[in-house]
Amino acid sequence: MTVTSKLSALGEIVALAEGDGAMRGRAALAAARDIGNRAFTRADNYDRDGAYPAADVAAVHEAGLLTAAFPSEFGGAGLAGLALCEVLRQIGSGSLPLGRLFEGHVNAISLVLRYGRCEQIARVVRESREGKLFGVWNTDGPESLHLFQGERNYRLEGQKILASGAGFIERPLVTATDERGRRLMVLPQLRFGERADLSGWTAQGMRASATGAVDFSGIMVEPSEIVGGAGDYDRQPAFSGGAWRFAAVHLGGMERLLDLLREHLRRTGRGGDPHQAARLGQAAMATETGRLWVERAAEIADEALGSARSSDQVVAYVNLARLAVERAGLDLMQLVQRSVGLQGFMRPNPIERVSRDLATYLRQPGPDRALTNAAEWVLEREEPAFDLWR
Repeated sequence: MTVTSKLSALGEIVALAEGDGAMRGRAALAAARDIGNRAFTRADNYDRDGAYPAADVAAVHEAGLLTAAFPSEFGGAGLAGLALCEVLRQIGSGSLPLGRLFEGHVNAISLVLRYGRCEQIARVVRESREGKLFGVWNTDGPESLHLFQGERNYRLEGQKILASGAGFIERPLVTATDERGRRLMVLPQLRFGERADLSGWTAQGMRASATGAVDFSGIMVEPSEIVGGAGDYDRQPAFSGGAWRFAAVHLGGMERLLDLLREHLRRTGRGGDPHQAARLGQAAMATETGRLWVERAAEIADEALGSARSSDQVVAYVNLARLAVERAGLDLMQLVQRSVGLQGFMRPNPIERVSRDLATYLRQPGPDRALTNAAEWVLEREEPAFDLWR
């Protein structure tokens, strides 16, 4: 069943949306800008191991952004493509940990919309409207997460690690392997503050993302909490093609760094120095490079459904985009740190915190594989470079 056909079957949710003043893209962007600015003023207070930006998440809910990625039939803004890209940038500019959590929420919604049944979509819509944050946890711990079938229900055994929002997200979307070796998506119910261990998250940055390990052993799962079928989570181009979203959050952090550099040069009166001016110009180039790649990746991924684009083309472009943003972000941080000097490494200078969060968040899995896979696709194409991404 397609997303479109699911919409017509969800009269209950349409009724819920009526009279709610459904948010549209422009309003969502204005809300995200305000949330980002307020999150930036609070970010230093949350910059500690195991912290969770509760006030910022509450602001996201109050502004209606937890439902903004749902189609308008659900009372959402139908955020996708460039509109979603701008929202992610604004939130990431205010707080990269908050951006990480919000991007995970959007990812979970997109998976349920794509592969879930009507009643599962209805549940996610309803709980999002109630203020519950969703997330996607796919990294197994020492004991991989498995799903065992009982007489009526299923039982989970094992752990997930590197789970952002651990202890605070009550309805994560997790991957689990069943007794037949199939990888499935599950939406188990957790209790606030339970089963999470944040002690292992000792990363340099992203301290306020409440990232940790979660033990699911013994949790019972109803058949209605299994989303889609075997292999749906890894299905392309949605799996790799969605990477542009976290790159958009990275870009928001980069844009904040560029603003902080400009403020520093103005405040210190050093902007007229030719060496500083050259670094500022290069910093602007790096940031704009990231923007161009992210926005084009968002367009290509959004166009993928119902277009003539092949899955391999979409994945190749998005892989290159995420790596181009990584390279631009690393270049930008070096330029900012050389311009600002030791002050840029001293707390509570926001340059220190944003740089630390960005450096950590840029470390996404499999960069070498992403690059070589994209290169392989480019090598195999017969058309000239002018037409490569058309």
